[in-house]
Amino acid sequence: MTDEKYDILKRYFGYDTFREGQEQVIDELLSGRDVLGVMPTGAGKSLCYQIPALIFPGITLVISPLISLMKDQVGALAEAGVPAACVNSSMPPAEMADALYAAEAGACRLLYIAPERLTAPAFLDFARRTPIAMLTVDEAHCISQWGQDFRPSYLKIEEFLAALPARPLVSAFTATATAQVRDDIVRALGMREPYIKTTGFDRPNLYFSVERPSSKPNALLRLLAERAGKSGIVYCATRKAVEDVCDMLVSKRLPATRYHAGLSAEERQLNQDDFLYDRRPIMVATNAFGMGIDKSNVSFVIHYNMPKNMESYYQEAGRAGRDGEPADCILLYSGQDVHTAEFLIERSREAEDDALAPAVRQHLLERDRERLRRMTFYATTTECLRRTILRYFGEEAPLSCGHCGNCDTTFEQVDATVEAQKILSCVYRLSERGLHFGRVIIAAVLTGSKSEKIDQFRLDTLSTYGIMADATAARVRQLTDALIERGHLRTDPARYNALFLTPSGNALMRGRDTFVLRLPREKAPAARAAESSAAMDQDLFGRLRALRTALAQKAHVPPYVIFSNATLSDMAARQPITEFELLAVRGVGEAKARRYGGAFLEEIKRYLQEKA
Repeated sequence: MTDEKYDILKRYFGYDTFREGQEQVIDELLSGRDVLGVMPTGAGKSLCYQIPALIFPGITLVISPLISLMKDQVGALAEAGVPAACVNSSMPPAEMADALYAAEAGACRLLYIAPERLTAPAFLDFARRTPIAMLTVDEAHCISQWGQDFRPSYLKIEEFLAALPARPLVSAFTATATAQVRDDIVRALGMREPYIKTTGFDRPNLYFSVERPSSKPNALLRLLAERAGKSGIVYCATRKAVEDVCDMLVSKRLPATRYHAGLSAEERQLNQDDFLYDRRPIMVATNAFGMGIDKSNVSFVIHYNMPKNMESYYQEAGRAGRDGEPADCILLYSGQDVHTAEFLIERSREAEDDALAPAVRQHLLERDRERLRRMTFYATTTECLRRTILRYFGEEAPLSCGHCGNCDTTFEQVDATVEAQKILSCVYRLSERGLHFGRVIIAAVLTGSKSEKIDQFRLDTLSTYGIMADATAARVRQLTDALIERGHLRTDPARYNALFLTPSGNALMRGRDTFVLRLPREKAPAARAAESSAAMDQDLFGRLRALRTALAQKAHVPPYVIFSNATLSDMAARQPITEFELLAVRGVGEAKARRYGGAFLEEIKRYLQEKA
C-alpha cells in the first residue's frame, strides 16, 4: 500500500514526495481512522483525500459548499486522469442521473456534492445501495457555529450519515480553525477518536504588509502598477465599494472585473471565467468570491477594506501564492474600516436565521465584536505581522519573521502626548456645547479647515480651532484612531461614530498620563519578489506561459489547470527535452505529459536551438 500511494502521487499528480503532513494524514485514513486536517491554503489538502479515494474500494463522497469549487476540482482531476464527477443544482436531471449511474457502476471514484442535496430522497436511495468508502467534508469550518462561515446546510451531514446502512470513514479539512472550531467539527460530524493534524498556519511564501494611505485609490493604483501583468484579487467590504473600485480601475485602462452577490448569476460566471482564464487578471470582489476558486497563479491579494475577523482575512489573503511562488498580501487600512465592519456585523446578526436561539445569537454577536477588535489590532500593530497571525491561531512564532511589512520597517518611539491632549480637548470642548462629531470633523477643527460644516456650527470659535494647523488631517485622524484603539476615546455607531471622551482619555487630557506611539520612520516597498529556488530562465518561462495560454484556450480550460506557474518555473530551470526528463518536473503527471508534454518539449527545443 505504501508503494501504491507513491505510485498514485507520481502518476496522476506529478510529484515524487509528499508535503508536510500529507503522508501522515493519508496513512491514518488508509488505516481506517477518521481524520481532521487543518492545513493552510496551498498545503495540498485535496491530495490527502484524493489519493486514499483512488485506493479504497467504493466511492468517496466529497461535501463541497460551492458549485464553482466542485467544478474546479472535478475539472482539475479530469485533466490529471482521475475519474470524478459532481452533482449540483446547476445540472440538468439527465446529467445528474448519468453522474450517479457512473458512480454506482464504479466508473467514478470521487463524487462531489453540496450538503443541501444529501438528504434528497433520490440521492439517499443512491447512497443506501452504493458502497461509500469515505465521506470527506471540504471547508469543514462551515459546519461549526463558531466558524467564520457557518452554514446551517452543513448540519445535514450528520443526518445523512445516520441514514446510511453502514457508517463510512469520515474525514474533514479546512485551512482556518481555532481550537474551539476544531472541537465543534469533531462533535458535529460524530468523528470517532479522529487523528487531528494541524500542520501549522504559516505560509512562508506570503509577504504580509499593512498600509494606512491618505488616499486608498492612489495607493491601489500604485500597488497594481508595481504588479503589472500579474494576477490578483482586490477585496472590498461592500458591493458599492466593489463597483466604485472596479469602475476606477477600468477607467484607468486596467484589466479588471468584478464579483459580488448583487450581480446576476450569468454575469458572476462570465466575470469569474474572465479572471480564471486571465482575460481580466484583476478581480475586484466582496468576500462572496474566492472559496470556490482554485486558481494557482494569484500573485497578490489586496484588501481595500479591513475584513471583520482574522479567520476571514487569512483565508482570503491565502488565496495568493497557492503554487508556492512568492506572493503579496496587502491590507489598506483606515479607521473607517472599523465602523463599516461594525455595521456589517450588526446587520448580519439582525438577519440571523431564526433557528438560532437568542442567547446563541447574542453570544455570536459578542464573539464577532471581539474578533473585530483582534483584527483591528493586526491592522495597527507595529509588531511582526506573521507572528500576530500565527499567535491568533494558537501557534508559537519568533518575535520577528524578517519577511513582513513591519519587520522591514524601522520604527521610532514618538511621544505624542501633547498632540493627543489637543485632540481630546477638542472633543471635550465640543461636548460642552452639546456637540459630538466623528474623526473627520475633529481633524477639520484642529487643522483650521474652512469647510461648510465649520461655518454651519461656528466651530471656528472653539479654543481648539486651528491649534494643529501645522499637521495634516491624515496625521490627526491617525492619532485619533490610536486614541480610540487605546480606549481614550469611544465611538457611538448609532450617532454616525461620534467621538466621546472616556475616563482614561480625561486623565490623559489633564496630564495624568502619557501617550507614546511607535511610528514608521521609513517604509520598505511592499512588494517582495523573492527569487525562485531554481535558477529559472525568465525568457523561456515567458514563452512557456504563452504556450500554456494558447493550449488552455484550445482546451477551454483555465491556464493554471494545465500547469501551475511553479511547474513552469521548474520546467524553465530544468529545460527538459525528453518525456523522461519532463516527468521529473514537479507537477507533471503521466496524463498531462501525454496530453501536453509534446508541445512544451518542442517549445523548449526551439528555444535552446535559437540560443545556441
